[in-house]
Amino acid sequence: MSIKNIRLEVMQFLENKVDSFVDQYLIPVEKIWQPSDFLPNSESDNFLEEVKELREISKDLPYDFWVAMVGDMITEEALPTYENWLMEVEGVDNLERNGWAKWVRQWTGEENRHGDLLNKYLYLSGRVNMREIEMTTQHLINDGFDIGTGRDPYKNFVYTSFQELATYVSHNRVSQLAKSYGDKKLAKMCKMIAGDEMRHHHAYSEFVNQIFKVDPSEMMLAFQYMMKQKIVMPAHFLRESGNKISSAFEHFSDSAQRIGVYTANDYVDIMQKLIDKWEIDKIVGLTDEAEKARDYLMKLPARMARISERLVIPTESFQFKWVEPARL
Repeated sequence: MSIKNIRLEVMQFLENKVDSFVDQYLIPVEKIWQPSDFLPNSESDNFLEEVKELREISKDLPYDFWVAMVGDMITEEALPTYENWLMEVEGVDNLERNGWAKWVRQWTGEENRHGDLLNKYLYLSGRVNMREIEMTTQHLINDGFDIGTGRDPYKNFVYTSFQELATYVSHNRVSQLAKSYGDKKLAKMCKMIAGDEMRHHHAYSEFVNQIFKVDPSEMMLAFQYMMKQKIVMPAHFLRESGNKISSAFEHFSDSAQRIGVYTANDYVDIMQKLIDKWEIDKIVGLTDEAEKARDYLMKLPARMARISERLVIPTESFQFKWVEPARL
């Protein structure tokens, strides 16, 4: 049997558990928070006063903070690309609306709220150029992405396990920074988003855990492949209006690192957390090739940590069209 057919067989086997995954890791629509729970109520007579308060508090937030916020929001708003990608994964059948397709749709429904909330906050803050942000978002959706996984479910689940934890870190740090600047409402918004991301991380990492139980060698090789390739962020094709895909993502990443929202050390830390979570050192029944992959993975965090120590982050901020200094 080919590797592709084995993966499909494993996905079909795990599909029997999808309903329990949905119940455990996703929240019914009527019970989960919605963006309007945290934003000024447009039906209220006090709406304008609430917006004015939001705008006043947001004045104290620095440039790199706004860049990190905008980058996070654009990443969330490019959700159509991610759903489309996951619907193409081997074993996910949207036509037949199988269990995995149900998972992807309901996961997408939860994720969609994040961009909605951050978008409305940014719009009401008056501190950013929304038209430039909207053009960047449209470019990102138009350009799509290539995360190096193909249709392979094993590689995709490694990617989503890593990426959901990375977005948790980013949103949680933004929450902490907002609180330190006195914006308690924004802090709560980002904390709620971070909570969703952590819950989704637990789900995808459990999918990988389940695969390790039934196909350990191939799962180990897929994990090694993704770590060798390095996890690219969903917004790595980021660009501003009038520009081609270039270094915009690097500039956004520099801002996030300068302000401590997401750093090279976080990347290494997430890698180590996945190795520990999946108990890579304890997995048995591996082929010789998979044993070598395990050895590579166990040594990788220390090696990556040494490399991250040599990284030099520019001290000067790149001037994005999204955030104009005159507005701050």
